Amino acid sequence: MSIAEKIQTSLKSMTRSEIRLADTILGDYPVSGLGSITEIAEKAGVSTPTVLRMVRKLGFKGFPDFQACLRRELGEVISNPITKRAAWQSDLPRQHIVNRFAQATLDNQRATLDQLDIKAFDRLCRLLANPRRRIFVAGGRLTHALAQYFYLHLQMIRADVRLLPTSASWTHDLLDIRKHDLLIVFDIRRYQNDTLLMAQMARDRGAVVALFTDQWRSPIHRFAQLSFGARVTVPSAWDSAQSLILLIECAIAAVQEASWDSVQKRTAELEAAFDQTRLFRKFS
Repeated sequence: MSIAEKIQTSLKSMTRSEIRLADTILGDYPVSGLGSITEIAEKAGVSTPTVLRMVRKLGFKGFPDFQACLRRELGEVISNPITKRAAWQSDLPRQHIVNRFAQATLDNQRATLDQLDIKAFDRLCRLLANPRRRIFVAGGRLTHALAQYFYLHLQMIRADVRLLPTSASWTHDLLDIRKHDLLIVFDIRRYQNDTLLMAQMARDRGAVVALFTDQWRSPIHRFAQLSFGARVTVPSAWDSAQSLILLIECAIAAVQEASWDSVQKRTAELEAAFDQTRLFRKFS
């Protein structure tokens, strides 16, 4: 578990002062936890014993141990494909790549589901199923493919869904975002500055921001009302999207069932259009 995940799962057992400290650390994670113990305590408005107490609650021997872990996480967050490969290449089990990769993705999916906030997930699905809310979907250089996958399914399920481009022309689309619209953003490590700005500007316009990210949490979480972290690390120079796809497909299935009457009607109309355009081959 990342420290952010440990904090999230420990919130119920924390005191008010510890919760205030946790919010401070999560606010600009992981950089916010790398100052001196006095600086962190003053920023959160708590005492240094409170910092030490919370650090021990998270399972660390002391503050230096806590910060050493944060620095390792920061290194993982900013790592490029070459350094990602180097991190696992020196300690590989003697298995075929298919077995290693499959086991890693299965472990990722289990950990992702274990950390999933079901109440937040249900709230997202209610927002997605609300026909009065317009939906905007966006991603980064690689996560745009995930955004497009989600968009294509949502577009079949309901109206008023828009996929934002990865280029700077998304600013044009942003002009149309109104209060209570929903922006869904995908952003995993090596977090993009333009995606962060997009989320901030959408939030400033009154939109609800939902974030799909990794276990270290994109800086976008500061502007997101809903955040979902997925495990992405696999024996590869690139991160895996399988856990994120799992969450996407769970959401699609939930929204479909919640709105089946309207979805069924829309799907029938879509199938008639497919027949008219002869998009799919018929075998009769």
